[in-house]
Formats: sequence, structure tokens, C-alpha cells
Amino acid sequence: MLPVRSDACALDFLSLGALVHRLDPGIAPFRKARTFDIHVSGGEYNVAANLSDCFRLKTGIASAMVRYPIGDLVQARVREYGVTPFYKYFDHDGVRGPNIATVYSDRGGGVRAPVVFYNRSNEAGAMLRPGDFDWKAIHATGVKWFHSGGIFAALSKTTAELILEGFQAAKAHGAITSFDLNFRAKLWAVAGGAATAPQVLRDIVSHVDCLIGNEEDLQKGLGIAGPEVTKEAESKLDPDTFFGMIDRAVEKFPNIRMVATTLREVHSTNRHDWAAVLWLDGQKYVSPTCHLDVVDRIGGGDGFAAGLIYGLLTGRDPETALRLGWAHGALLTTFPGDVTQATLEEVEAFAKGGSARVQR
Repeated sequence: MLPVRSDACALDFLSLGALVHRLDPGIAPFRKARTFDIHVSGGEYNVAANLSDCFRLKTGIASAMVRYPIGDLVQARVREYGVTPFYKYFDHDGVRGPNIATVYSDRGGGVRAPVVFYNRSNEAGAMLRPGDFDWKAIHATGVKWFHSGGIFAALSKTTAELILEGFQAAKAHGAITSFDLNFRAKLWAVAGGAATAPQVLRDIVSHVDCLIGNEEDLQKGLGIAGPEVTKEAESKLDPDTFFGMIDRAVEKFPNIRMVATTLREVHSTNRHDWAAVLWLDGQKYVSPTCHLDVVDRIGGGDGFAAGLIYGLLTGRDPETALRLGWAHGALLTTFPGDVTQATLEEVEAFAKGGSARVQR
């Protein structure tokens, strides 16, 4: 098991990453949209929000914040989810920024895939750099688990440097460290190209205990060779394919104690098969497979990470922790938006084999 701190800590979990607001027109493509919902999210923040709201842990987010109305909206949502903020503030000039990034993402439908694109121009989060957070003061009252991810690493040279600084501080203060590779081709394309990602991410991963990422993340994010697959459709839910890649990853990064990912077979935008795998200190665990009727797939992986981390932080055995992650990720796809609307009781019931029968 991972060496989770047993002493009293002010925070069970702290994330470092950029906050964004996502504009969601539902099933309409953006070129035909007339209205949209606003979701506050971020690959790193989502895990903290899920752990706070659903799993009732004490969590925080270290991020950039801008003094303007969109910043006010984002701050209100962060408070609503019970996440303690540590902000580096920026002043908006009224015209150009700095800005809270905008993510545009429809939900697709049937044979039409969801489409995601961005406006991250003059983004405050990309301006964060080493020295912006007083890690010594933050860790003074205790942090059990520190987390960041590849989306934040792709924003700028200084964000990758800040992640390294954060991990070094977390390790020095006895926190478990985790990193979600979250490879995004569109982000890395403007951050120096696909070849840049392994150069940046290998440095970071050499400082982490726990790694989250699928086959594409390991291949494109870390340059880990994948096995030759002859039947692609079968490979999506084949845990042996992923475990083979883990062996290669651990050879390159012997500091890694844990690797986990979801396995997803997409039949259509709204019909997925869903499973998850965990490698922990050489032992392999595989979840059941379930069929999902997806409302909004964005954030499902962050939902999985939150449930898994909750299980490990609270001393559950690895198989139970994996099932909690698998169950919470599955439930999260039934809600609109990037963060959870599930309860802990719902997650635990589904993890144990619960059904969708009406609850009376």
C-alpha cells in the first residue's frame, strides 16, 4: 500500500492546475448553437472538486485567478464545491486579458462525436511560474496527496517548471504525488509539437509516485512503446495490452508505485463499455466491465481518478479502491458537466454491484 500520512492534515488532497470555464451547448454543434451551459473545470481541479463534493475529503486547488466577472463566476463555483483555493491573482486590462481560458465542447450524439476546441489566448494559468506559491506555508499544516497533470504542463514552459517545483516540495513534506498524463494533441501542437511532450513529461514523471494515463498517454506523452495489436476492437478492453505497457514504463521510471487507467470501448457517442485497471507495487487489478449510457463523457477519467484516490487515501484495499474509481467515473458520465453530482452512497452501491432500479 502507498504510505499515506496518518497524522492530522489540513488537506487530504491538493491539485495544481489551470481553472477554465467550459461552454456546453448540449447536443447541438457550436456552429448551430444558440444557448449554452457554463461549467467550471480543469483536468487537475476536477479531481479536487470530486473528492470534496462526493467523497467529503478536504481538498485544495493552487491556480491562477483573474479579477474580472468570469473570475468571479469561477471562484463562486470553486467555493460551491468546497475546495480551498490558493490563487495567484492577475488583473484584467478590460480588453485583452489575462483571461480564464474558454473550452468549447458539445456533447455530440449517436454516430456524431463530441468536438472540443479552445480559446487559451493570453491565459492567466499559462503565466504561472515557479515562486508563485508558498509551498512551505501550504504544507506547514499538512497535505496528504499532491496532484497535477499533463494539460497544465502543456500550457507553457513555466507551468511545467512549476509542476516540478510543486512535486519536489510535496515529496519533501511527505505527501504522495500523482500525475495524470492527459495527453492533448491540440495543446502540445502549439507547445512545440508532439515531440516536445515526452521531453517535458519524462522530467515530471521521474518525481511522481502515482501515474494515471491510458495507452495513448503512455505512447505519446512518455514515448513508451505499445504492443502490436492486430484486432483493434478487442484491444480497447484488453487489460494485458495496458499491463504490458506498464512494465515498460516502470523500467524507465522505477520511482512509480502505481499506474491506473480506464478502458473504454466506444460503440457510439452515447454507448460505451467501461472498465479500469490498476497496477500497484507489481500487483495487477482489473475492474468489472459495464455498459454506459453516456450523457456527457467529459470528466469521466477525472471521476475515475478521484474515486481511486479516495479509496487509497482511506485505507481501502486496492481492488476496492479500483472499483470505487470505476464506479464514480461511470456515474459521472450520466451528469452534464465535468465534475460530480454523485453521492458517496451511490458510488459505493454501484461499486458493489448495484443496479439502476428505481430507489424508493
